[in-house]
Amino acid sequence: MMKKVASVVAIIGIVATLVAGCGGQKAASPSPTEKKSIKVGVTAGPHAEIMETVKKIAAKDGLEIQIIEFSDYITPNVALSQGDIDANSYQHQPFLDNQVKDRKYKIVSIGKTVIFPMGVYSKKIKNLADVKNGATVAIPNDPSNGGRALLLLEKANLIELKPEAGIKATVADITANPKSIKIKEIDAAQIPRSLDDVDVAAINTNYAILAGLVPTKDALAIENADSPYANVIAVRTKDKDNAAFQKLLKAYHSAEVKHWIEEKYKGTFVPTW
Repeated sequence: MMKKVASVVAIIGIVATLVAGCGGQKAASPSPTEKKSIKVGVTAGPHAEIMETVKKIAAKDGLEIQIIEFSDYITPNVALSQGDIDANSYQHQPFLDNQVKDRKYKIVSIGKTVIFPMGVYSKKIKNLADVKNGATVAIPNDPSNGGRALLLLEKANLIELKPEAGIKATVADITANPKSIKIKEIDAAQIPRSLDDVDVAAINTNYAILAGLVPTKDALAIENADSPYANVIAVRTKDKDNAAFQKLLKAYHSAEVKHWIEEKYKGTFVPTW
């Protein structure tokens, strides 16, 4: 009996030593199980077309992508937040930031995709250095695109803005205007029709296309890959470290997809990687 008691005591001592040696630390949380199949939400048109190509590349890496198309800009984030889809690819970062702020979504970006670059166009000059004193410059009259246009005009050295203005810049944030240009705020859809009446105009890509303009060919100044308005792939915050989404991003950033975008859209939509 005494030998049995001694054995039990010895076992308890060994267990206690092991626990002490671990410092009482909790076991590390296991990495999330990698998804083999994901649903990606896109808006109809270019985003859906590009994702079809991404899908083919991802399949070679063992990731199956089911593409879910949406016809508006609000539902894809609702569906992602509710778990109906696993990722979406259709929005730029400022839009995502506003959605997260207003709707308290736990959604984050995991990487950039393409940009539909805003450009500065003119029918009267060939170079922005030729802008005359007092020239009229049209920009969109809505806050989001207006700020975007002002940042582009600053990049073109036509104006200077308050450093803190950022993407929310307004005409009131202009601190320097060396050529005394006159900013004319117009509905974004109407600006291409106003090109004959103004000296310079900042035009969104979708409206530029309708007017027969190609951003990388016809614009005198254009947003680049560093623009805050680059589109992104978004996922739920809790899923951001899942290896499946790194495969999704890897497929999107592949040379094959970049070449396809450049051949398909001819400079209308620009890869940001």
